[in-house]
Amino acid sequence: MRHRAPPPTPGVLAPHIPADTYRRAQATGEPIILIQPTPTVPAPPRSTARGCLFAVGVIVAGGIGGMGLVVAFLALLDIAAHTATAVGGALGTVGAGGITVKLTRPKAK
Repeated sequence: MRHRAPPPTPGVLAPHIPADTYRRAQATGEPIILIQPTPTVPAPPRSTARGCLFAVGVIVAGGIGGMGLVVAFLALLDIAAHTATAVGGALGTVGAGGITVKLTRPKAK
């Protein structure tokens, strides 16, 4: 099995130089030339129709959910208004601590 050099990692200036090559270069004075290919950067993935449909679906679902929250809030306000009207009509005046408040207007003057 042949020994393979590990792939170059970022920040490493040069790959491993074999010992016999280094010694021969020291003995003869010839330069060591290293050719290291630059890694190619893959192209970013293209957006597909499926990804776009997923994004549109999430946006539509969020919009429907937001409208549902608004409708539920308005329904609660409507129920609260009807309840206050019914209580005010049934009680007439409400007093607490010497202060009396008339909740509804009289039907006849």
